Amino acid sequence: MAGPAFRAAAVRVRVPATSANLGPGFDALGLALGLYDDVVVRVADSGLHIDIAGEGSETLARDENHLLVRSLRTAFDLLGGQPRGLEIVCANRIPHGRGLGSSSAAICAGIVAARAVTIGGEARLDDAALVELATEIEGHPDNVAACLLGGFTLSWTEQGAARAIRMEPDDSIVPVVFVPGKPVLTETARGLLPRTVPHVDAAANAGRAALLVEALTRRPELLLAATEDRLHQEYRAPAMPESAALVERLRADGIPAVISGAGPTVMALADAGTADKVQALAGAGWAANRLGLDLQGASVLPLAP
Repeated sequence: MAGPAFRAAAVRVRVPATSANLGPGFDALGLALGLYDDVVVRVADSGLHIDIAGEGSETLARDENHLLVRSLRTAFDLLGGQPRGLEIVCANRIPHGRGLGSSSAAICAGIVAARAVTIGGEARLDDAALVELATEIEGHPDNVAACLLGGFTLSWTEQGAARAIRMEPDDSIVPVVFVPGKPVLTETARGLLPRTVPHVDAAANAGRAALLVEALTRRPELLLAATEDRLHQEYRAPAMPESAALVERLRADGIPAVISGAGPTVMALADAGTADKVQALAGAGWAANRLGLDLQGASVLPLAP
């Protein structure tokens, strides 16, 4: 069987940061945020060349070990074969190791770019297959679903395959993220979770996660109650005590606040009238950023002039 044909022109992919869990929706709920990584990929005659600017420019691999490259390679295998060479330019703005989906962004950028640069790629790898592939690489679907689809997503696995649906978040919601200076490894945060939890806590989270769907899409006045969690944040607190304390302080002031993903970033769900005030509550040691909601997800864009 003949291998795939590739476009001669480069493709540019933009992928959003994401916040997963959102309190009670552990490994299921995700929100796409208006903070982006951009990747330009061109098929070359030979070799592998990677330029990286911004986040991770001093630490990320510039070879086949880069997560973006591994994701490209995995997608190319499914699309029918590898190109002779690749030139990749990354402009990274999503903080690494902070619970804002930087690894999911790299994965999604890689597989979307591979599809875009392959002639007939969308026919071979549709959007549902992208979610499955990204989940296979990442290990869980919450961040990658939001990154690929944008908006507010609910993801699950069915007969071993990842599935996701996209919902429209209420346009009054303004995320404010508080990013600390030091990262926490996702593996460290996951390692603190118990193997079992009390039935009463599981039942409470099921109710709050269901309520969160209503709160995020139609009734944001319910967000404080809807973001209450008993499954993971308390158990992870020893790895990020400052983050846990900030969440507690914000919530005591009536502000819906959660640990973003595996942390240590804290996210508050404000509105236009309160976002500036909430942003000012960070204190020393935090970079507070008011973000928009991303409604597009991973996108193939024209190359910048």
